[in-house]
Amino acid sequence: MSVKENRRIEFIDLAAQQALIRPKIDAAIARVLDHGGYIMGKEVPELEKQLAEFAGAKYCLSCSNGTDALALVLMAKNIKAGDAVFVPSFTFAASAEVIAWLGAAAFFVDILPDSFNMDPASLIQAIAAAKKQGLNPAAIMPVDLFGQPADYDKILPIAEKNDMWVLCDSAQGFGGMYHGRKVGSIGLATATSFFPAKPLGCYGDGGAVFTDDKELYDVMASLRVHGKGDDKYDNVRIGMNGRLDTLQAAILIEKLAIFPDELIKRQRVADHYNNLLENFIVIPKLPKGLHSAWAQYTLTAASNKQRDELQAALKQAGVPSMVYYPKPLHLQTAYKNFPTATGKGLPVCEDLASRVFSLPMHPYLEDETIKYISQSLILAFKKAA
Repeated sequence: MSVKENRRIEFIDLAAQQALIRPKIDAAIARVLDHGGYIMGKEVPELEKQLAEFAGAKYCLSCSNGTDALALVLMAKNIKAGDAVFVPSFTFAASAEVIAWLGAAAFFVDILPDSFNMDPASLIQAIAAAKKQGLNPAAIMPVDLFGQPADYDKILPIAEKNDMWVLCDSAQGFGGMYHGRKVGSIGLATATSFFPAKPLGCYGDGGAVFTDDKELYDVMASLRVHGKGDDKYDNVRIGMNGRLDTLQAAILIEKLAIFPDELIKRQRVADHYNNLLENFIVIPKLPKGLHSAWAQYTLTAASNKQRDELQAALKQAGVPSMVYYPKPLHLQTAYKNFPTATGKGLPVCEDLASRVFSLPMHPYLEDETIKYISQSLILAFKKAA
């Protein structure tokens, strides 16, 4: 009997994880209900302490979601109209959205074909273009897409040379490592998301910012609660309502306890996929010294037509697949008038958006299921040959 006949294959199996830790989750929620500190209860600072220790950062500020995590940093650094913040176009809208909120220019950069992350050469081109347009190059926002850290050894010197700072958008990358440094300890600040489908996810919305900069942390802590000062009725700056719920903090504490083991299991799943598929399709490639959080396992088909055919065959076999992201931001309606590194298209973003697709990825994929998914894909290749 096949895996398909046995049970449904989940793209991300949150139920399997919940079954493992449900008693601890129930107890954690019950503790919050008992003490009644639903807003900024004791679990919130405890989670922040544990997250900072995990990431190797001096400070962690939890917040309402990954989008607000990015916004808090930009607001604290006074990003404004006339500034340019450089961001890859091949990412989710939140990365550019927060820049536009503040009236600044989201300046779109192309990506590398092997990592899907920001191309340093395109970044240099974009900075020069921004200066010619009279914009102030203020910050760089690399995205650790699909869980793999960006090329910080090249990006950080570019930032320093141009008197800019770096905000790492690691909504998908928390848990990854870059040459011995954990995600959360790179750049001026790192923002992440605890959306349920992320490698470390809560049961609602949540996010966090990591930094070693005490002044930045203090300003963000004020912004998170309406810009409050020492007296909560004396707001010293324009802020937001960006707090993390205590219930979500309690849940994340329990999930963080098993997170290191889950990261090992995610790597096992990726390795198994790689061994089975490397002779048939372009698999994800990690440079030496990098460890991915494997938020997604993303393949690159030879063409858009081949991707459609492979996805159709997988669906027929009962295997879910997803496309992230079918339209780069610089081609989307809301962002099509924002500047790009080339002044027009971004060829690598546009090409990969038409060819990539992702297979099921989570720590609880069994070997039998991984083999069935891979064999279904290989069979589709053989039929098309």
